[in-house]
This record gives sequence, C-alpha cells and structure tokens, in this order.
Amino acid sequence: QVQLVESGGGLVQAGGSLRLSCAASGRTFSTYAMGWFRQTPGKEREFVSAITWNVGITDYSDSVNGRFTISRDNAKNTVYLQMNSLKPEDTAVYYCAADLTGRGWDHWGQGTQVTVSS
Repeated sequence: QVQLVESGGGLVQAGGSLRLSCAASGRTFSTYAMGWFRQTPGKEREFVSAITWNVGITDYSDSVNGRFTISRDNAKNTVYLQMNSLKPEDTAVYYCAADLTGRGWDHWGQGTQVTVSS
C-alpha cells in the first residue's frame, strides 16, 4: 500500500505559477511511476503528467506541455508539479496517483484545489 498526500494548491491569477507536491509513504520502493490528474465538476478525471520513478521518463498532456514540469525527489519520496503560465482552464482539483506495477494507476491522493482567476 502507498499513501499519497498532495499540497500546494490555491488561488492564483492567470499567468501566475504554483507548485504542487505529493508525498508518498508506505511501500514506495516498489513504485513504477507517479502522476498528476485533474478533474472539474461534471467532467471525467484527465491525465496531466507522469514520471517513472527510477529512470525519470516524463509525459505530459498536450494542454499543459511546455507550461508544466513534473519532477521527483527519490530521497524524499515526493513528486512535484511546477505549473507556470496558468490559465483559467487549468482550474480543477488536482490528484496525485501512483502506479506500483506498471499496469495502471492504483493509488490516489485526496486532491488539492487549484483555482486560476482571469
């Protein structure tokens, strides 16, 4: 089991920046990848970004590529999402997720709200 706790959400003006953090605890040694997803009311949860835990290969959705950067600190078992040039359409609850086996996202955090005002 892996427990995930997000932090760093908040209210920011368009064009601003925020950094989300996700601290993992538990069986973190077996983590294959960690990622970020987001969800707005009435919509399905969508993929934002992911990083493989050992090698650090990254992936981004088209909507955030070039603006967001995912990184990890293996010593702290923490993954970060640096969000720059934020837009009102980035407003959502952001969730951290862990893929322990390479077969899918099987652990989720509680979510953190990001609100971007125009």
